[in-house]
Amino acid sequence: MDRREVAAALACIGHLDPRTIRTSTGEARDQLAQWQELLDDVPFATDHGWDVREAIRAHVLDSPYPILPVDVARRWRTHRRDHLDRHTDPTPTADPDDPAAWRAELLRARNAVASGEAAPSTHRQIASGGRPSDIEERLRGIGSCIPPAARAELAHYRPTRAAGEAAIDRGIPDALSVRCEWCHAPVGTPCRQRRKNPDGAARGSAVRATPHPSRVDLAAARTDRRRPA
Repeated sequence: MDRREVAAALACIGHLDPRTIRTSTGEARDQLAQWQELLDDVPFATDHGWDVREAIRAHVLDSPYPILPVDVARRWRTHRRDHLDRHTDPTPTADPDDPAAWRAELLRARNAVASGEAAPSTHRQIASGGRPSDIEERLRGIGSCIPPAARAELAHYRPTRAAGEAAIDRGIPDALSVRCEWCHAPVGTPCRQRRKNPDGAARGSAVRATPHPSRVDLAAARTDRRRPA
């Protein structure tokens, strides 16, 4: 900030907190010189979220102590650090075979963000939102977000899920869509073996490759009830 901007900031402070007002001409001149020296690299306002008047107002609301120039400088450094942390260094337009020009363009972009002259450049995948326009067409073409080749490779590692998908392809209801009344496996979880000791206590919990027949029957019955008459 230049001398005129510092004077405007001090006038704003005096309006919000009369304790900071200096009535003596000499004290006012010294205060102005001190603030200008400490806030020389702090902008008065930028187009990207910084305004020294808002920083002053926030301090007056948050703190019972009179504001000092270091309080403003610290708020500016926090604001600048936040913008730099969100900046993702977009690919320079300079020739990649010219390291000096490439580095200079990166530094110019970072300095512009640090000084408040430019907004941080975020990833387009995060900032734009929404899915690519052709995603629906691609999903219709392959039928699933998992390509058939990848699904075939995964079948060896998740046989129960693969068996359920194969049943659906054959028009048989997915047994995992209902809770098993025999082993009490919840929806989406494969059935387990239920064995009992002679005293009646349960033992064994091995995962079954196929669901219990009663679970298959229950899934089929629920599917039939949902079909229109």
